[in-house]
Amino acid sequence: MIDKDFCLSSYIAFRYIWKDDMEFAEGMEHDLIEPVPVDDRIPVATAQDIDQQIQRQFDELYQHYPNIGILLSGGMDSAILASYLKPGSHAYTFTAEGTTVFNADMERAAHYCKKFGLQHHLVDITFDDYKELTPIVMESKCAPVHSIEPQIYKAAMMARADNVDLIIVGESSDLIFGGMDKLLAKDWQFDEFVKRYTFLDPKLVLTHPVDMSALFEQYRQGDKIDFMRFMDDVFAIESSSSYINAFDTAAMPYYDPYARLIMRDPLDLHRVRNGEPKYLIRQLYAMKYPEVPVPDKIPMPRPVDMIFKDWEGPKRPEFRQDIPMDQLTGNQKWQLWCAELFLNGLDG
Repeated sequence: MIDKDFCLSSYIAFRYIWKDDMEFAEGMEHDLIEPVPVDDRIPVATAQDIDQQIQRQFDELYQHYPNIGILLSGGMDSAILASYLKPGSHAYTFTAEGTTVFNADMERAAHYCKKFGLQHHLVDITFDDYKELTPIVMESKCAPVHSIEPQIYKAAMMARADNVDLIIVGESSDLIFGGMDKLLAKDWQFDEFVKRYTFLDPKLVLTHPVDMSALFEQYRQGDKIDFMRFMDDVFAIESSSSYINAFDTAAMPYYDPYARLIMRDPLDLHRVRNGEPKYLIRQLYAMKYPEVPVPDKIPMPRPVDMIFKDWEGPKRPEFRQDIPMDQLTGNQKWQLWCAELFLNGLDG
């Protein structure tokens, strides 16, 4: 079904189109990409279990992909995965000239590469990259995209030039091992979770906003919400789709070892809510890197705050002209910029 207003509101609210039968235009069919089914995952209960199962996966991967690379940030997830790579493997870390947002990533990633003998490459991200690469990943997705997608696409193309056969990522660890500590911080009331999870309210920025509450209603439990199941379903699809689209567009195979695992025991929310998010991953990181402190959780940085600092906002009629741009984050401004760029492409 063609419904531009619905699709635009869904992207603004959730960064993806949550109904697979809704499209922006004829001939533009987006796909909702499901994560690895639960029944196909391997249960793990300790850091040692995770270590053993990831090593097993790498042993199998190296039988088919002799030159494996990695997207390496400064965080725990990719740092752990880097330890299973062969010396001389390629590692790609994002950076952006004129901002300090990547400083911690670069410093820590350099340490990881030195320890395991990896070739370290910095992937500089600029506004010119966004302008050049965003239309490419949007055309593949048939929708506006997440701000990490042009970044990942650029890194994947660099890896292709380095003759890398497969890129390793650690994207699923947060969801599987309790890293979404702000969303896990409490048992949410329904209305407050709706407000917390909506990335940008369509009513604030669109001239014809469509109510998105139907997605949340599927997880309502009286005045509360099953936020754990919501995250397993909604966040997993949005996040996985971003990685899959970027790598597929670059024709670069990728693999997430964490996505094949599942916690055998229920997540200990008390530990997560009292300063130990991803407690099993923290233990494994300490095993791999006893010489450095366990870092705090670091989302993949994007230089959007710097790049869109002075952007005045969208001009198309689909967008309100009284948007309080000074109150929006860089990621929210990115969504507006990306949505307008996509709509311009539909017209062109």
